[in-house]
Amino acid sequence: MKVSVIIPAAGLGTRMGRSAPEKEGTSRKQFMLLNGSPILVHTIRKFVSAPSITEIVVALRADDITWANELFKKEGLASIVRTVEGGESRQQSVENALATIAGDTELVAVHDAVRPFVERDIIEAVIAEARESGAAIVGIVPVDTVKQVHRNKVRATLPRERLILTQTPQVFRLALIRQAFEKAREDVFIGTDESSLVERLEQVEVSVVLGTDRNIKITKPTDMELARLYLALESSPLETH
Repeated sequence: MKVSVIIPAAGLGTRMGRSAPEKEGTSRKQFMLLNGSPILVHTIRKFVSAPSITEIVVALRADDITWANELFKKEGLASIVRTVEGGESRQQSVENALATIAGDTELVAVHDAVRPFVERDIIEAVIAEARESGAAIVGIVPVDTVKQVHRNKVRATLPRERLILTQTPQVFRLALIRQAFEKAREDVFIGTDESSLVERLEQVEVSVVLGTDRNIKITKPTDMELARLYLALESSPLETH
């Protein structure tokens, strides 16, 4: 059984600002250093450690590919990681990567480049769920009260027990996710995640695997402080997974 992971990493990361990056001349968050290694490398290592993963496909801007390939070789990741040219949007980057996935692949997982704290057990759990149901995502229940608003006026209070905050990885059967992207392209539909494209097909119900609030998406400078704390906790001998 083959499971491929697609990591879209061609984004510009404009919300991060000008914090010092690993790659000279860029401020993109996926290349920023966390304990000496780019965030992207930390993310990839989590999937390398997961037994179910067959390959990792990283979608990058064209002018980053040579640099990234050298980085992956230096980090000892070249045997499982390969790169493809991404697009102007996340959706296009994932679609470009999908086009390179071998036809005998059973499942495809998509994961944010800047979620380096996903746990291996959660990766394996969402893959197992997708193997049964065809589509599965990771999510957490919100702890805050959620309001529906129109402009600055509250219209409803939404029941938290019926809501989740979606995370990644999101995992789908290969044929299903390819069909979803083809349909989205035909309809000129842009989704905020891969699940939203699959949901439009109305062929399968997307299952949810409970994640953790540690699986943060690093999008702004203040997230780096929390990331350093989580990395220190992972390195602690008292930390268990």
